[in-house]
Amino acid sequence: MNAKWSIVLIACLFLSACGVSQQSLILGKWEVESSPMKMTAEFNGDGTAKITMFGQTVQGTYKLDDGNELVWTMNGRTTKGKVNVTATELEVTDGENRTIKYKRM
Repeated sequence: MNAKWSIVLIACLFLSACGVSQQSLILGKWEVESSPMKMTAEFNGDGTAKITMFGQTVQGTYKLDDGNELVWTMNGRTTKGKVNVTATELEVTDGENRTIKYKRM
C-alpha cells in the first residue's frame, strides 16, 4: 500500500511543477493600458509578432528566453525587455526601466 501512495505523491508533485509557461501566456493579442493612442501587440506561437499603432501594422519576430527576457525585432530594429505576464496582463520593462503595461484583448 505504501508503494501506491508513493506513486500518487510523486505524480502530484510532477503535475504541480508543470505550470503554465511565460511563453504560452504571452501568446495572443494585447492592448496598451492607459494610453492616449491605441496600440496593440500580438504574439504568435511560431515566433512572429506584430505591433499596430496609429493604424499602421509592423510585423517582425520575437523570442522569450528562460530569464523572461523578450527579444523582438521589428523593421530591422531589435529591442529587449524584461517580461512579467499573467493570463490577463503583460508588462514589458526596457533597459532604462520604462514599463509598458498591456491588457489581454
